[in-house]
Amino acid sequence: MKKVKITVLKTTFDAELAHEYGAEGLGPCPMLKAGQVFFADYAKPEGFCDEAWKAIYQYVFALAHGAGGDVFYFGDWIRTPGVAICSCNDGLRPVIFKLESTEEISALDYTPVR
Repeated sequence: MKKVKITVLKTTFDAELAHEYGAEGLGPCPMLKAGQVFFADYAKPEGFCDEAWKAIYQYVFALAHGAGGDVFYFGDWIRTPGVAICSCNDGLRPVIFKLESTEEISALDYTPVR
């Protein structure tokens, strides 16, 4: 298994929907910022949003296990092998990520909880 580089490409905010449905004072994601980089494989990186992880982990897991040597799906999504562009599932302020397979081999760097 190899590490996957996760780059925050941008944070977005749908002001129209937030005005209609969001809590007072809602703005762009307060946890993640454009340009942040994380590395992951089978575990959520430290400091990464739990909800964003739930939205992207299946792509991280696939890339970590060698998927993406070709392009994802049928070549009708991303043109670059080993890359996926994903977002979290927050409909008012989604964060967009670039996932890239790397050659860095994963190592168990934490103690599993039993």
